[in-house]
Amino acid sequence: MTKKITLPLTEEKAKTLHAGDSVLLTGTIYTSRDAGHKRMCEALARGEELPFDPTDATIYYVGPTPAAPGQIIGSAGPTTSGRMDAYAPTMMSVGARGMIGKGARLPEVIDAMKKYSGVYFGAIGGAGALLAKCIKKCELIAFEDLGAEALRKLYVEDMPLTVIIDSEGNNLYETGRKNYLEGKE
Repeated sequence: MTKKITLPLTEEKAKTLHAGDSVLLTGTIYTSRDAGHKRMCEALARGEELPFDPTDATIYYVGPTPAAPGQIIGSAGPTTSGRMDAYAPTMMSVGARGMIGKGARLPEVIDAMKKYSGVYFGAIGGAGALLAKCIKKCELIAFEDLGAEALRKLYVEDMPLTVIIDSEGNNLYETGRKNYLEGKE
């Protein structure tokens, strides 16, 4: 069964999601990759505010390609989430709750997810052109000099994702592998 989730991702909504759930996400998300995350965490360390309100926000780890004429955005496939692991606990500590990317996460990130009721959604790598079709609006927010890694505000409709790690720390990468090795479906 696919769950339809409308953002923002409140703590209550996050707690209804479980590792392995298929989700169609609708609402405002933000894009950022490692260079943008580094700048945001440095700003927080200096006591500065972020260029967006992180409360219950979902951040998509993506560096979209430039939009072709008449398009909202270019290809928008996920980047490897581990590149944001140094920054994810800090971002969650100021209110960000959802993360979208691909690949495994460090134990420190999973601990922060449990502490702050975070959810890690997996997007299919290599499907950037298809995922871009879910993006209905795109606005540059900050860090224009970072090009593809700039901070953007996106509005998405029915973005197909899978809950990889839920707010309790259950990890589909671990349970899926275990079930496969034990011959379970």
